[in-house]
Amino acid sequence: MDLASRIGVQFAFEDRVLKRADHPPRKRASVRAPHQPRLARGNENLAAHHYRAIIESSDDAILSKDLDGLILSWNRGAERLFGYTSEEAVGKPVTIIIPPDRLDEEPTILEKIHRGERIEHFETVRQRKDLSLVDISLTISPIRNSRGTIVGASKIARDITELKKARERQRLLLREMSHRVKNLFALSGSIVGLSARLAKSPHELAESTRARLSALARAHALTFSDGFGDTAHQPTTLQSLIRTIVAPFDEPEHPRIAVSGIDAGVSGSAVTSLALLLHEFATNAAKYGALSIAAGSVKVVFAEEGDAIVIYWAEHGGPPVAAPNGGLGFGDVLSRIAVSDQLGGEIVRDWGPGGLAIRLSVPRSRLEV
Repeated sequence: MDLASRIGVQFAFEDRVLKRADHPPRKRASVRAPHQPRLARGNENLAAHHYRAIIESSDDAILSKDLDGLILSWNRGAERLFGYTSEEAVGKPVTIIIPPDRLDEEPTILEKIHRGERIEHFETVRQRKDLSLVDISLTISPIRNSRGTIVGASKIARDITELKKARERQRLLLREMSHRVKNLFALSGSIVGLSARLAKSPHELAESTRARLSALARAHALTFSDGFGDTAHQPTTLQSLIRTIVAPFDEPEHPRIAVSGIDAGVSGSAVTSLALLLHEFATNAAKYGALSIAAGSVKVVFAEEGDAIVIYWAEHGGPPVAAPNGGLGFGDVLSRIAVSDQLGGEIVRDWGPGGLAIRLSVPRSRLEV
């Protein structure tokens, strides 16, 4: 007997047709014409085939259980989602798909089903046959027979793994947007202050500020995954990239940022990832570190060590620095994502008495992708 047929048999219990809780049984007419029973049976069979087809063709996992929590039916969607065949699942307790830390959900569900309550859909976690976990949205409803007696429950489970990932990406993007906006306001103030230190007239102040803000816009454009206009993933070199990033904070007549060492090509998505990291370094230096005061300076050295390109960022002459207390700031979170996930590299920070020192190592093969 196939799964669709077994559903009908197992749900029959003492009546031929089960009714869902939100569709109570209709009263039957007391008198029928001789041909009506056969016609009614034909309609019932057609409806049963129709519902079985809907259940079997659904992408969602649809299963049913009795009031003891034993699985009575298991559609193909459930086979795909949880990894158990219908032969393996039917007759087993539904707890085979509930992880140990969520077993307390089932008694609560059964209690509500006994009381005839409809359970609003909720998000939870279930366990596949291979013991891996899957995020699902779950809807549970009591099932009544034709006399209104509760005889079981139906469950519809939908895989929301991609939805959860999309939510996380959206949350991360919103936090990144907030982080960037706050940084831009802070940097704009730093740039005005930096320009004011060297300007000899209001005109010079305006010109210097305008030039630095334009440089900041060019550097900022490089940190977006799609870039702006012609900046999108244009091939460049390490030294060209760092000079673009730090240009808003340097002083051509009195250089404060020294760049030395080897040069290497950077292309593809590595341009954006590396620009994001270097922009974060420069932003923090301008807000809190060596570039926040007139006497501070930064030294950037590019070196080759085996198959990796190493970037040394060292700040000198700035205010005293200390390792942050508590959890990582969002800038640190972005940096770690860019380093480990996108560049496959490593980053080490040292808050020494002389200033912050950063060592960033990236496989050369990841710089040109």
